[in-house]
This record gives sequence, C-alpha cells and structure tokens, in this order.
Amino acid sequence: MTEGRRYWLMKSEPRVFSIEDLAQSPKQMTSWDGVRNYQARNFMRAMKVGDQVLFYHSNAEPPAVVGIAEVVRTAYPDKTQFDKTHHHYDPASDPSAPRWDMVDIRYRQTLKASLSLDRLRQEPKLKDMVLLRKGSRLSVQPVTEMEWAVVLKLAGAK
Repeated sequence: MTEGRRYWLMKSEPRVFSIEDLAQSPKQMTSWDGVRNYQARNFMRAMKVGDQVLFYHSNAEPPAVVGIAEVVRTAYPDKTQFDKTHHHYDPASDPSAPRWDMVDIRYRQTLKASLSLDRLRQEPKLKDMVLLRKGSRLSVQPVTEMEWAVVLKLAGAK
C-alpha cells in the first residue's frame, strides 16, 4: 500500500447517487457535495489526492459496501451552500469564509459481491470499524489500513 495513503468510507443512498451513477459520470468523477456535518466535513478536509474510498450504499436493502473510488481533488468550498435554490443551501454560510467543503472522487471499481452491513459485523477484525459502532451515522468516515485490507479480502477485490 502507498506510503501516506489514507482510507475512507463514503455513504450515499443509491436512489440519490449510486456506484453505477459514479461509474457513468463524465470521466467517472463527481464532486462529493452536500455534507452538512462538521466531523464529516473535517474528515473530507483531511483527504489527499490518491486516498482510497469504500463506496457504501446506505438506506438500501441491504446497506452494503459496493465499490471503490479514489480522491482526485482535495477539499474546496461546496458551491451548493450558497445556492438559494439548492436543497443544501446554508443561509448562515459566508462566501468569504465558507462553512462547507466538498472533494472530488473518481470511480475505481464495483465490487463483484457487495458486502452487507450484516456481513461486515460478522468479521471479528472489523469490530472497531467506525461504520459498525452503535449510533454511527457519519456519511464520511475514516477506515484503517487493516480494515481496508480486510474489506477488500472479503470482497475478493484488489
């Protein structure tokens, strides 16, 4: 694994934006906007180009890790916070000191077999994974290098 590379998990509802939507996006890239949680925003601010992302379908049946993406642009102001017509508009955000950021990610692969939340819970090596903690609802969260390796092994991915 690359020195200094970090690993993350990003959640998206598949009816809003799925791994398939990412794969079909222009240049297989998208801006990850609309994050309105300070801790998740701070995690995005810590992302570096080349960091790897587990793409997770939340509010799905079953919720599951379904693919892999890569960070291709570090955090920059989320333009939706200033758009009064957008559902992510934040009237308290000041353009001279933006409150919310986004990053750009690129599609890498769809897992041959998605890994359900229940399957992840069955793996003892993942017992401390942020995703599996009671009450964990963050849409962007860190993944350790060991957790990353275990998830990829379970998925049969490289």
